[in-house]
Amino acid sequence: MTGAATPLLELTALTGGEFAALAGLTLLAGIVRGFSGFALSAMVMATAVVILPPVELIPMLWWLEMAASLIMVRGGWAAADRPMAYGLALGALVGWPLGLSLTLALPVETSKALALGVIVLLAAAQLARLRIPGLATKAGLYGTGVAAGFASGVAHVGGMVVAFYILAAERSARVMRATLVLYLFLGATTSMVVLTLFGVMDFSGITRGLVFAVPTILGVVLGQMLFTERLSGYYRPLCLILLIGLASVGLVRSQLV
Repeated sequence: MTGAATPLLELTALTGGEFAALAGLTLLAGIVRGFSGFALSAMVMATAVVILPPVELIPMLWWLEMAASLIMVRGGWAAADRPMAYGLALGALVGWPLGLSLTLALPVETSKALALGVIVLLAAAQLARLRIPGLATKAGLYGTGVAAGFASGVAHVGGMVVAFYILAAERSARVMRATLVLYLFLGATTSMVVLTLFGVMDFSGITRGLVFAVPTILGVVLGQMLFTERLSGYYRPLCLILLIGLASVGLVRSQLV
């Protein structure tokens, strides 16, 4: 890459190949987020962790999630269970610092394996439609929020934890999708404080986030065009199977390096 691309490579501190790979991955993740309402961060983390460590991907993912949420939250606000989303976001504020502290304390390779392992476990549990007794209670609401915040601090995949609570509450696919979108929007607005206090939201995280927000937004728009209520039942299983496969490959690669 030369010419106009050179300043972008300097801003993002990436090689040409890494930049092209991240552009393609964020476009794909945006499409998945647009039609499923979740999995943007999980999709990027599961694939891009071979390019950048989790602690560098997490601040970038904040901007991608915010960009996607700004597009999707308006249409999903009316359908969302707002009290549920508020309670989950409040609990996440407690869990975020705990997960981020662990990520910062671990060696890079260990944090990669942890992030990918969390994604595989959460995706497999959701694919099996695991129901946790007593989750659909007030205590379950805030406890799920804390767990989601912790998962976000480790791998920025809190939305996958939140899906367990919504599944236990037996919500419709439309309400589930809208509530996830609203939670992710609220989580993005509050987690910026945590990322800033921990010094993780640095210049490279901001620039990468802003640059790769462009293909992400394009992907979200395309994904929303693909979304139809008639096919909504197929979206989640397909996304979860894809996530398990990608994260598993990443785990194997990280152990072989």
